[in-house]
Amino acid sequence: PEVTEKLEEVVMTWIKQIRQVLVESEQMRREADDIGPSAELEHWKARMSSFNSLLDEIKSSRVKKIISVLQAARSKTLKQWKELDCNITIAANEAKDNVRYLYTLDKFFCLLAKASPVTMVEHVPSLMNTVCMIYCTSPYYNTSERMTSLLLKITNQMINTCKTYLCEG
Repeated sequence: PEVTEKLEEVVMTWIKQIRQVLVESEQMRREADDIGPSAELEHWKARMSSFNSLLDEIKSSRVKKIISVLQAARSKTLKQWKELDCNITIAANEAKDNVRYLYTLDKFFCLLAKASPVTMVEHVPSLMNTVCMIYCTSPYYNTSERMTSLLLKITNQMINTCKTYLCEG
């Protein structure tokens, strides 16, 4: 019982830490008003990396041994642990999926940053078709909130490129 109690304390500490990571990942991001779409890809890459690291830690032999002992002891903390494990897996899958979809837009991000206003217009239909494809097929990125954020960043990039063109021209 003493060992089980100590292990439960350890697991409860992990649960608190993991909940904090999950809560922070869902909080609104504070971003500059003129931030471009590449920042969206960078955000999801960082999030994917952090959740993958967390998953690797959870799947480590040390953690598995502790969970096995608690399973044998029929610990009640395992219910919370399994729920969090599931939530982390979902968050990691979401980040991985969003990175995969945003990479399909990456070539457009470079074009928007380097194009003149005239040549930029040529890329807009393909860009919008790709955004539409993401909206229609992504299981995670198809919310109005995510799309609004992405389209705002694309618009910001177009405006920044036009400003640069005007100032240099």
